Amino acid sequence: MKLEWLRGRRVREIGAAVIVVGGCLAWRLATPTPHSEAAPPAAVGRGTTAAPPAELPPGARPIALVNGAEVTADQLAAECLSRHGASVVETMVNRVIIEQACRRAGVTVTPQDVDTEIEVMSRRFSVPRDKFLELIQQERGVSPKQYTDDILWPTLALRRLASAALEPTPEELQTAYEKQFGPAVKARIIVARTKAEAESLRAKALAAPDDFPALARQHSVDVASASANGWVQPIRPHSGDPAFDQAAFRLRDGEISPVVQVADQFIVLKCEGHLPADTVKLADVRPRLAEEIRERKSRQASSDVFKQLQDASTVENVLNDPAKAAAAPGVAARVNGEAIPVDRVRDVCVERHGRDVLEVLISRKLLEQAIASQKQQVLQADIDAEIARAAESMGFTKADGTPDVQAWLARVTREEKIPLRHYLEDVVWPTVALKKLVGSVPVTQDDLDKAYAATFGPRARCRIIVLDNQRRAQEVWQLARQNPSADHIGALAEQYSVDPTTKSLRGEVPPIRRWGGQPALEREAFALKPGELSGVVQVADRFMVIFCEGFTAPAQVSPEEARGELHADIFEKKQRIEMARHFTHLREAAAIDNLLVGTSQSPTRPRGGPPAPGVPPSQITKAEAAELATPRAGSRQMPPAARSGVVPASFP
Repeated sequence: MKLEWLRGRRVREIGAAVIVVGGCLAWRLATPTPHSEAAPPAAVGRGTTAAPPAELPPGARPIALVNGAEVTADQLAAECLSRHGASVVETMVNRVIIEQACRRAGVTVTPQDVDTEIEVMSRRFSVPRDKFLELIQQERGVSPKQYTDDILWPTLALRRLASAALEPTPEELQTAYEKQFGPAVKARIIVARTKAEAESLRAKALAAPDDFPALARQHSVDVASASANGWVQPIRPHSGDPAFDQAAFRLRDGEISPVVQVADQFIVLKCEGHLPADTVKLADVRPRLAEEIRERKSRQASSDVFKQLQDASTVENVLNDPAKAAAAPGVAARVNGEAIPVDRVRDVCVERHGRDVLEVLISRKLLEQAIASQKQQVLQADIDAEIARAAESMGFTKADGTPDVQAWLARVTREEKIPLRHYLEDVVWPTVALKKLVGSVPVTQDDLDKAYAATFGPRARCRIIVLDNQRRAQEVWQLARQNPSADHIGALAEQYSVDPTTKSLRGEVPPIRRWGGQPALEREAFALKPGELSGVVQVADRFMVIFCEGFTAPAQVSPEEARGELHADIFEKKQRIEMARHFTHLREAAAIDNLLVGTSQSPTRPRGGPPAPGVPPSQITKAEAAELATPRAGSRQMPPAARSGVVPASFP
């Protein structure tokens, strides 16, 4: 029997980069390692004379020391320019285009103007200025300086160039008023992908209007409304597609609409009531509405002006053209003849991306040192073999079944937008190096048995109520045991569950498998008989009441048939985890001075050996521990029956 669901596996090879690139950053956050502010070398003892060190050029000075090996400022700058130069140049070109237009038009935007705009924005979001800038950095990854230089200043400049204080018309004010304060329709919706499917669902709703919430929950493709039993925000005039709005306002209470097409979706509405218009008068909100309209029209006008400026500008990208770069050394780009220096682009790249890039270089240095200490090498043949393995794992094969390496590399560079050099250096090389350092990993019969049971064994079909404290869980359990039935447990989940998914799905969860990484939950689920109710089960910081509805039939696949695929899958997963653990060990055993951020780390365990006395062993993340405990089928597709349902959001 062919194991089609196993043959269809897809492993995200790009995700392997986290072993080094993301892993090193996560390690710094998750692993408690002693570090301190970088200190200057110890003073020379009294009575001794030390020769002054030779003055190094700024670029040759170390920016980091990894077990004594240097990463220089020039190396960091070159790497930052290579990785981020193209995007930084584009941003700088756009800035110069706007600056030139401002000079021609006599428009100025001062630092005070930018500060005023920040104050306006922070008041609009009702947060202090510092908190506003902090949120921008946290949520958008944009530093305050980058926010002011690349976002606020160009925005203000373009508004002034566009003369963007455009007065709203009476019609625009009336539309905005009705949209915010006009009458509204309370409605549920069902969204389908095809008209035929929508018509079928509408017929069912017409036959049993009270079933509309269940039909929405079970069949609507719009997750937000389906999870809320079809409810949407009250529909006001001009709030969306005109056909949708008109269909809503034509309905009387309890009526179901014809199928309405909006873009490529087909919607059925049920009116659950009408809300009167707000009592707010247009005159009272006219200033605010006018300002909102001006803001919107200003953005559009600014966009139009910038497009015109771009079309009228002559931009020469020198940085990415080797011939032009050779002819114009030191120039990154020209905008209408005005040069943008490479040095300035390099400085901006380091300023914005230096910390992250330096972590990549430190990680690379650690791996290079480890490979050298074990007297191993990463050869071109190893690189080629890893790329071929990645291509085959992702399904890039030729007609004869061999890996289609060229197609895979084209996918990586085009769709993943990763330059080939960085894919090879940041993903492929570290992967090969860590595999060599880790060596083979054992796959035991116990691993295979657990993997087989988890992948092909029976699963417990349960309804679960998730509570956030034991007292409430005991109260709900008392209610549940009075009528231990699927409908009653579903109603209790809908009323009491603190997990949004189980609440909206009336306690339904995917069938629970053995060895799925949640031993307390699995132990309780498989101890129940169909129709039985569990006690209160604690999983992490949640308390659960479980009702067993039955068990799925095991898949008709013998252990012998599955052995090869399961072995390969277990080996791959255990190898990945050991690679991450080994890299963590390298970090813990390293002396790292990061002069860019001013930190110094001392080893917490000897290099190449066991932990030092009194030092706790390295810790892996919770996700890695769960994966190590369940080394099966994570990268394989499950049989269709195993993919049904939704995992509660609060499950660990």
